[in-house]
Amino acid sequence: MPQDSSAPPAPLAPGASPALSETAAEDLVHGICFKTGPPRTLGAELEWLVLDAERPGATVPPDRLTAAHDAARALTLNSRLSIEPGGQLELSSAPAASLSGCVDGLQADLTAVRTALRARGLVLCGTGRDARRPLRRLLHSPRYDAMEIYFDRTGPAGRAMMRASASVQVCVDAGYEEPGPLGYGRRWRLAHLLGAVFVAAFANSPAHEGPYAGWRCSRQGIWRDIDSRRALAPPLDAEPRAGWTRHALDTEVMCLRSSDGGPWTAPRGLTFRDWLRSGGGAAGPDGTPGSPVLRAPTAEDLEYHLTTLFPPVRPRGHLEFRMIDAQPGDDGWLVPVAVVHALFDDPEAAEVAYRAAKALADAHGPCPAPRNPLWQAAARHGLADPELRTAAAACFRAAAQALPRLGASRHVQDAVGAFNERYALRGRCPADDDRRQLTGTGAH
Repeated sequence: MPQDSSAPPAPLAPGASPALSETAAEDLVHGICFKTGPPRTLGAELEWLVLDAERPGATVPPDRLTAAHDAARALTLNSRLSIEPGGQLELSSAPAASLSGCVDGLQADLTAVRTALRARGLVLCGTGRDARRPLRRLLHSPRYDAMEIYFDRTGPAGRAMMRASASVQVCVDAGYEEPGPLGYGRRWRLAHLLGAVFVAAFANSPAHEGPYAGWRCSRQGIWRDIDSRRALAPPLDAEPRAGWTRHALDTEVMCLRSSDGGPWTAPRGLTFRDWLRSGGGAAGPDGTPGSPVLRAPTAEDLEYHLTTLFPPVRPRGHLEFRMIDAQPGDDGWLVPVAVVHALFDDPEAAEVAYRAAKALADAHGPCPAPRNPLWQAAARHGLADPELRTAAAACFRAAAQALPRLGASRHVQDAVGAFNERYALRGRCPADDDRRQLTGTGAH
């Protein structure tokens, strides 16, 4: 769940772990991607832009931003606090046994963080994409240096993702091993079909110029464009564990960690499977002369590689939903957390959601999310797309009925109801409020 998923990998210690065979690597990914059992826990990761309270459209100087981060880190919180490369602040909840436990813990921590930032004239803003320019990277580390170099090969989307995007990530258990409404196989497929509904309903990153002009969820366009494979879902016609294992091992290695202080560079085009097959030999095809010689990969290298994969739904034992934009307002974030939880963890709501998702399956097409027609329509049009609007109406209705059964507070129920009335029932999303720039609207 969130706190564990955001924890940094253990430091590299060459020679401390044995080399990994290809078979052992497949077994490792296969064993950790879906940990099955009764759905019991919930988590959320909330990313926020940090703005000047008086001049929200201005760029905050790095030293002032760093001081604010340090003040937030000094707080005693239930959540894990971390900083994204562009200075975005992230709170990752502790795994919670109930919706109320997850929401209450995050709300208390957000109150403390907001108080600390307001004392420094700063506020948190929930929006999926930072419209301020120029984009700057606040954090410098071997990981982020290597990540930027890697993404620069394919254009500007990688820098925009690192420096200017923010999301609400919701985490639910993988589900039962056995087939059924709460079985992991159906939940995996459901996540990728309903993921487009979540993109559309919670779109909050409108673009008015550039390659995503007119899109309600330009953040989704950025994620689509960062890499030819790294941000894609595996094919949904494959068995989930086998499909994800193949996808992970056949994706290019972003960086090779180094213990000597040098850059974390990786040979271009080297997949993790290539690295395994080289056995620490030449990195090029068939060990061609002139190819660099690599150390043999370890289990820790594979676990690190998995943290550099960014599909819309990431299996990390649990399911991590990564497609939802950061939401406006003090507690707009709790709406997607509550809706995802209801549709995946309440059996009756899950059945309604599955029927709604089946109606969208034909629009999904053979191309993996987020590059198929369904996800493209969600990012461009939001709930103005009639099929997505119909599915969203059914899902929000089912979620509203499920929340009392799940013990949701009246505050959570009212927040979901208000969102439904303002947006989903009208075929609208937060992006349709048309905030052309950061002018303070939505900053809290």
